Amino acid sequence: MANKSAEKRERQEAQRRLRNHAAKSTVRTAIKKFDAAVASGDKAEAEKAMALSCKLLDTVAGKGIIHKNTAARKKSRLAHAYNKMA
Repeated sequence: MANKSAEKRERQEAQRRLRNHAAKSTVRTAIKKFDAAVASGDKAEAEKAMALSCKLLDTVAGKGIIHKNTAARKKSRLAHAYNKMA
């Protein structure tokens, strides 16, 4: 049987896992909205979605939920897709 500190650690990890999952999901949703705006050719909407996505990526990377280089790579790809729009 686990001792008290191990049980507490388990509870904390479960909470963090849920919080991290929600944050990653929010980022993925924002990126999908950006991709949809790029596909539709709506430059103004794409710009708003890119700004939100970059902000979320910076926040999540700052908290250590994703690696900083991963966030930078994703932001670079967003910028590249935005700049390719006609």
